[in-house]
Amino acid sequence: MSTAFLVKFFGLLLGILARTLLPWLRKVKEGKARGFGRRYIYSALASAAVGLFLTLILFPQFEAGAAGQGFEEMFKLFCLAFGFGFGCNALVNEGGAWAVKSRDLEPAEGGAGPTPAR
Repeated sequence: MSTAFLVKFFGLLLGILARTLLPWLRKVKEGKARGFGRRYIYSALASAAVGLFLTLILFPQFEAGAAGQGFEEMFKLFCLAFGFGFGCNALVNEGGAWAVKSRDLEPAEGGAGPTPAR
């Protein structure tokens, strides 16, 4: 494995981890969460699968600079992968929230639009 691959992988992993843990820590501080729920783990796993797949497709096109192996280039690559993992997890969380909302809505009688399920 190359250094660039490891930088991408750990950047993606830490971005997903940050996006998963920060909301949970906020909820623990507010007293709303007692344990680490399965949905956090499922969200992180889905984000890791999608993020790793897309990262391996998109990042080979990334030109790190003239030298390509200096600290600054690797730091840029890490920051880009971190942001990619953070954003990918946010998209998975938002998509999951929309799926739950649409499943909870059912058509109203008379076709007047969706109403909350009872």
